[in-house]
Amino acid sequence: MRPRLSVFIATSLDGYIAASDGGLEWLHNAATPGDDYGYAAFMQNVDALAMGRGTYDHIAALDPLPFDGRPLCVFTHRPPEPRTGVTFWQATPGEAASEWERQGLGRVYVDGGRLIGSFLEADLIDDITITVVPILLGSGLPLFHPSSTVRRFRLDECESWPDGLVTLSYSRA
Repeated sequence: MRPRLSVFIATSLDGYIAASDGGLEWLHNAATPGDDYGYAAFMQNVDALAMGRGTYDHIAALDPLPFDGRPLCVFTHRPPEPRTGVTFWQATPGEAASEWERQGLGRVYVDGGRLIGSFLEADLIDDITITVVPILLGSGLPLFHPSSTVRRFRLDECESWPDGLVTLSYSRA
C-alpha cells in the first residue's frame, strides 16, 4: 500500500513560506517560544521525510538532524557530501512513492515549496496542514506554484492559537 504523503508547513498571510532570500526570521519572530503548533503530534505518525535541496540547505548544519533518526530523502540534482540517514536522489514523485511503498513506510512528510508542488502535480499528496502566520511579506518563496491540474481538498480541522496563528488541516476530497 502506498504511504500517506503529508504536508506540514507555515505560510505568511500572503502565501509565502520564506522571504525572498530564503530566510525564515519572520516565522521565528511570529511564533510563541515553546509552542510547536501541532508539529510534535504530527511527527508521531511520520516514518520518513522528503524535502528539496533548498529546504535541506537550511538545516544541513544541524547535527544531529531534528527528526529523531527518521530517514530523510533529499530531492536534488546537485547532491552534497554523503550523510548518514540522508538519501540524495533524483527520483520523480511517482518513483519515490513506489520506493517508499516497497520499504513499507506508512507516512512520509513532504516539505519544501517546489517539492510539494511536484507531488501535488503528480496527485500524490493526501493531506496538507498549513499554519497561517498573520504577516504580509509582500514577496518571497511561494507555498504553491502554478499547476496544470485542479486538486480538491476538504477542511478537516481549524485551530486558532492565542498569538493569532491559525492551523488549517485538509485531506484529499
